[in-house]
Amino acid sequence: MGSGKQIVRSAALTYFFETYGCQMNSAESAALVLVCRERGWTVAPDGESADLVLLNTCSVRLTAEKRALGRIALYASLKKKLSRSFALVVAGCMAQRMGEGLKKKFPAVDYVMGTASRSMFPLILEAVEKKTDIIMDDMTPPQFSFSSSHLEEGQFRSFVPIMHGCNNFCSYCVVPYVRGREVSRDPKLITEEIRLVGERGVREITLLGQNVNTYNWNGGELDFAGLLRLAAAEADTSGVKRLRFLSANPRDFSRETIQVMAEHRVFCRHLHLCVQHGSNRILQAMNRGYTREHYLSLVNEIHRSMPEISLSTDILVGFPGEQEEDLEATLELMEEVRFLYAYMYHYNPREGTAAYNLPDRVSEETKRERLSRVIALQKKHTSALLKKRIGSREFVLIEGISRKNADELVTRTERDEMVVAPGPASMIGSFTWLTLSSLRGNTFRAKEFISCPSA
Repeated sequence: MGSGKQIVRSAALTYFFETYGCQMNSAESAALVLVCRERGWTVAPDGESADLVLLNTCSVRLTAEKRALGRIALYASLKKKLSRSFALVVAGCMAQRMGEGLKKKFPAVDYVMGTASRSMFPLILEAVEKKTDIIMDDMTPPQFSFSSSHLEEGQFRSFVPIMHGCNNFCSYCVVPYVRGREVSRDPKLITEEIRLVGERGVREITLLGQNVNTYNWNGGELDFAGLLRLAAAEADTSGVKRLRFLSANPRDFSRETIQVMAEHRVFCRHLHLCVQHGSNRILQAMNRGYTREHYLSLVNEIHRSMPEISLSTDILVGFPGEQEEDLEATLELMEEVRFLYAYMYHYNPREGTAAYNLPDRVSEETKRERLSRVIALQKKHTSALLKKRIGSREFVLIEGISRKNADELVTRTERDEMVVAPGPASMIGSFTWLTLSSLRGNTFRAKEFISCPSA
């Protein structure tokens, strides 16, 4: 994204972004912010005072779309009330799915920028600067291209996309339709970005993709495990002390990937491994491409190689045709694995997906009841796992000031656990040791940081 040229404008215009959905959206918003700054734009305190408002939307679940539509309606109303105008841009997956239909529904929307159209953003900024307009309908649809950097200024953690799109076509999922087929990023550009953000003070990086396990550069020249080796080597020389990755599909998770993670301690001892369901019948209907037996075998192999690792997951209940015994299979799988945490939700039909027209839909009441049981069990597991950790000594990254207490700092363990402890703001962005002394909700507390000069 962007040519790398420094463009200075005499009169600074302002932007305001709202980002919804996944970490990929966060990374892409950060890349668009860099484009704004290259052109001399500055961030506005709110949308009401901005020259350009951009909503980066999500389309994975219906609730996400409803929220985005509500925000669009709010800004459309605001444009009518203000004595001055501002450009309203809708970007992301919902923009890709609905296209110019968004402008018909909301004439106040000036530009609809789908997931493959982010290269158009500099043209939109130029149009706002010159108070002109561009007709995106008349332009050749752009091909997807990766931005050169996704660093949020002043952050000590950063996302680095390694691939885009998905070839899986899970029957409930809209992602392949709004993100397109898989495109892997040049490994030289990935390692270059790791070096760049490391030099700028980033200490933890999350490699991103809709399904990172299927990373494939140049027809098989480099697979995901090979890329992880390159990333680990670059991290070691750039000052980055931690690497994570999202999202991982159990179907494509290789033994080589487990081996690389175990061999290189730069990889955090936490893994988000989406299971979605515990019933083979439902997994097959979802087109997930693996069985519960495969998933449990993979979990066992991961634990054998990295006994200290924590696992999290996604769980979807209420898929069409789901019976009580299918839910019981999911609860049994949860009991066996004992995830540290889980993102839990019930099925919402997404138009255009294979599952949209499936018969035997589960009633809303039943979906809510089943989801409540899954949530209750996960809360029980989370509480038990965290309580066992009290008293352990942990190496943490200090991320920022606590929202609840300005005298406390928020930190994160490599197992993706949050810890607050008293300390000065000057420590933010550094690593140190502490002892988990107590637990409040799902957040640990520590009495003090333990001096560690080498951190």
